Amino acid sequence: MKTLFTFAAAALLATSTFAYEFDDLKANSRVNTTYKKISVHLNEGVGKAKISIYDMNGKKLHQRKVKANEALLVPYDMNSLPCAEYEVRIATDEEEVTYRVETIEKEEPTPTMLPLMAYGKQLDRNTINLLVLGLEEPGVDVKIRKIADNKVVHQETVDEPEGFKKNYKLNGVGPQDVYFEITDIKGRTKQIYF
Repeated sequence: MKTLFTFAAAALLATSTFAYEFDDLKANSRVNTTYKKISVHLNEGVGKAKISIYDMNGKKLHQRKVKANEALLVPYDMNSLPCAEYEVRIATDEEEVTYRVETIEKEEPTPTMLPLMAYGKQLDRNTINLLVLGLEEPGVDVKIRKIADNKVVHQETVDEPEGFKKNYKLNGVGPQDVYFEITDIKGRTKQIYF
């Protein structure tokens, strides 16, 4: 009886060790997508496997045999194919699992528009120095307005690439009575008070 119990315990131990070594294929595999890239991950112990990629019409796009005796990552670049849903099938001699993944285009972030870089400096009682920097395209509209009633005292367009520096003589008004309104070709605006 003791012998029979010993054999039963040994058989149970051997079975549990075998089950521990390799669970099921679903638990030992994973498929991820990042934009138009598919990554197939196989854990250690999967062994020989066949990875196939199908479109949603069932057409086989790619098939590859691998041996996963240790953890394995198999990347696929789908840039030459349209954004769509795909099936990734992983098969061993014992079982097969299917994953559905979707590829998408990577959206480029909208460039942030930097503020207009314009600076004014009072040189004397009637002279203002205006400095505009960092223009991507020429074409800056400069308006000098009275603070009291917003009336335009002077207006001009400066067509200098990248930026400019210019002195403005004020006649009949002081720097404290006016402000500069600078607008570039992209619509960025800055107001400068003294």
